[in-house]
Amino acid sequence: MNVLKFGGTSVGSVVNMNHVKEIISDGDRKIVVLSAMSGTTNALIDISETLKTGRTSDAVHHIKTLRNTYVERVNDLLRDEHLRAEVVDYVQNVFNGLVEHIRQPYSQQTHNNIVACGELLSTYMFSRFLQQEGINAELLPALEFMRIDVTKEPDNFYIKQNLESLINTLPEADIYITQGFICLDSIGNITNLQRGGSDYTATIIGAAIEAEEVQIWTDIDGFHNNDPRFVNETTALSYLSYDEAAELAYFGAKILHPQTVMPVRQLDIPLRLNNTMQPDAHGTLITNQIHGDGIKAIAAKDGITAIKIKSVRMLLAHGFLKKVFEVFERYETPIDMITTSEIAVSLTIDDTTNLEAITNELWQFATVEIDNDMSIICLVGNQIMHHQDTPQLFQVLKDVNVRMIAYGGSNNNISLLVNTSDKLDSLQKLQHYVFEGEVEFV
Repeated sequence: MNVLKFGGTSVGSVVNMNHVKEIISDGDRKIVVLSAMSGTTNALIDISETLKTGRTSDAVHHIKTLRNTYVERVNDLLRDEHLRAEVVDYVQNVFNGLVEHIRQPYSQQTHNNIVACGELLSTYMFSRFLQQEGINAELLPALEFMRIDVTKEPDNFYIKQNLESLINTLPEADIYITQGFICLDSIGNITNLQRGGSDYTATIIGAAIEAEEVQIWTDIDGFHNNDPRFVNETTALSYLSYDEAAELAYFGAKILHPQTVMPVRQLDIPLRLNNTMQPDAHGTLITNQIHGDGIKAIAAKDGITAIKIKSVRMLLAHGFLKKVFEVFERYETPIDMITTSEIAVSLTIDDTTNLEAITNELWQFATVEIDNDMSIICLVGNQIMHHQDTPQLFQVLKDVNVRMIAYGGSNNNISLLVNTSDKLDSLQKLQHYVFEGEVEFV
């Protein structure tokens, strides 16, 4: 059995839903993971924010607007009067539930419950659409098997046991439709896997059922050798290793959630990225196989903050690094890049939620300098550390103010920290050097 995940754009219109139906109707049994319809999660977050700030009339307006959008979509999608009435009733119940939140105290749980509605709506609607089209499909509620533990990692034993039990309980179907992104926490409350988490859901399920392959269907034909949002004339990569794909996802390639690769890598399950609008294209196949050496792709990650921490003791500052890392550990703040010397360390973070508290603690034993509006440019490929062309990168960027370089920590990755204002120029120069083609920015 395969697992196929479709993003919000893929279920964002009646035309696209028909594309998805054609892709999955090949006669093979499969689990299909769906995101919320495009635009829905943002709209639900807006509703949550208006409730948080006490703007109840605005919240009611947003709820009615989104409800009307869904009722209109259901009427366009479903010809069968019985199924249409069933889905409209479900939609009304979901939005009535959103209105109920207005009468209750706001909390993080309120937010989680609200944003979960997008996936519940898209999967219910799409499952009934498949039934209308004569396809043997069953709805597989993610909240009955998808759970994270106290460390916010997938509770794999729970997921496997409950998913198998649920499939065995339901009528046998050709296609099982389930929700991406949403899950339960360790005590049974609704939570989620963060933005983009539907990809992660798909590979967690793929690992649980030991799928033959996991496919991520989106609106682009796989990983590209540079970011097509900013650089023209990029090309799709036919093959990547798990390590290469994980590096690209973590350092800015938006096509894949950063943690997606982990569950399938452990079981050597192939992961394929496909384009819903071009289903016959090869896409990108991600396996443990390595295809060629040298730089294959470039990604960029914005919103980076650089922190330079200098010990107040000038020499032999024993335990300095340990104290620095303990501060970031206490505030659960991951570090992306790091360079060190005897008395100083420079590092980067992308989560500034606890930055003030972190710097207050660091000032107790060090001086601290902070630079905002930075970007990490990541170059990825097998054995790029040893490739003959790699050293020339630094000559290519001789006119760019490179703030930090992470070179040597991985054979598959070189990371450069630059001002965000220099990002586009850097991507252009690297594209021209690495892939030998003039490019223009869009």
